[in-house]
Amino acid sequence: MIKVRRATVADTATISRLLDNYSSIGRLLPRTREEIVERLSSFFVSEQDSVVTGCVSLEVFTSELGEIRSLAVEPNFLKSGNGSSLVKNLENEAMRLGLQRLIALTYVPDFFRKLGFEITPMNSLPEKVFGVCVNCPKFNNCDEIAMVKHIEENNGKHQS
Repeated sequence: MIKVRRATVADTATISRLLDNYSSIGRLLPRTREEIVERLSSFFVSEQDSVVTGCVSLEVFTSELGEIRSLAVEPNFLKSGNGSSLVKNLENEAMRLGLQRLIALTYVPDFFRKLGFEITPMNSLPEKVFGVCVNCPKFNNCDEIAMVKHIEENNGKHQS
C-alpha cells in the first residue's frame, strides 16, 4: 500500500538522493540540500512499508498556477503507482489552495497524459518561462515537454 505524506526534515537526505539520481542522468535539474530544506514545506513523499519510495513538490507561481516539480521515484518502485499517487496528492493540494491549473515540464508525457494533462506550448506559461526558466542552463535548448491540467472545474467539488 502506498502512503503519501508531507515531507519532514528527516526525509531531506532521501529526497536529495532521489533528485541526485535523476539529475545525474539529465532527467531533473539538480537541487541542493539547502534548497530542499528551504522548500521542504512544498514537498511530499510516498512510502511503502515505511520506506520512502518517491517525492514531489508543488511550486506556486500565481494565485491560479502551480507546477509539479522534483517528481522522482526509487527505480525499484517504478510502475508501482508511486508517481501517480504523488501527482494525485499534489493535485488535491493544488485544489485545496484554490489553484486552477497545474503544469509539469517532463520527459515522460505519456505518464502525465494518463493523469489528465495535455501538452501545451511553452510560451503559454510566461510565469514559468520568465520566472524560472530564464535561469536554467537549458533555457535556449529546453528539451522538456510542457503539460497542463485545468483543475478549476474540480474546485467546487473539493472538500477541505
